[in-house]
Amino acid sequence: MLMTYSVNIHEAKTHLSRLLERVAAGEHIVISKAGTPIADLVPHRPKSIRFGGMSGELRYDDSAFEVDPEIQSMFYGDDVDSS
Repeated sequence: MLMTYSVNIHEAKTHLSRLLERVAAGEHIVISKAGTPIADLVPHRPKSIRFGGMSGELRYDDSAFEVDPEIQSMFYGDDVDSS
């Protein structure tokens, strides 16, 4: 069962470490301002990351990685050797 505990901003700032320990133990902490809830402290739930999710859906050719002389000129001026 998820326990909920409510604190005001001052108490949350003063006892943040203690509140985070309680959250790590499974509690749900509500931080309020003038009696109005404004934030929830809840245990972190990591999200899975899928690398290569767009694999095979994007197409480009090698010219995408060539230096654009116009952009290079904007950064370095016209005196740069365009190699």
